[in-house]
Amino acid sequence: MRPFERISNPREIRRKLRMNQQEFWSRIGVTQSGGSRYESGREMPKPVRELLRLVHVEQIDLSQVKRVDFEIISYLKESHSDLYRTLRRAVKGRNRAGGAPLLLDEAGMVEGVEAAEPAEALEGPAGGNGEPKGGHSI
Repeated sequence: MRPFERISNPREIRRKLRMNQQEFWSRIGVTQSGGSRYESGREMPKPVRELLRLVHVEQIDLSQVKRVDFEIISYLKESHSDLYRTLRRAVKGRNRAGGAPLLLDEAGMVEGVEAAEPAEALEGPAGGNGEPKGGHSI
């Protein structure tokens, strides 16, 4: 589903998730009665549609997402597109294989992955040779 794409039947999404209206709609800041109206065919505003997609379709925990995460993604896409593509393929492969999503702990370490490098591995040179850990140039 693309961003802002029309969600034809939010009731179907809610039922597939086996949630009642209160649980489903409160996660995106909509009252139960407002959600009921959307399920009955009232047009959903774009921000509500997008929140529904992110939270219930993409299964993103918005309480864990910070602005800096988007800044890092943007930086990787612009400055290190090869590294971004490699990481994206790794995450997609992990998700297809039914693995747990990749999560960062407070130290910037990838949880659930052995021998993960800290986030500062991408921030500067290692060993003074001008190359960051992992061989990617910054």
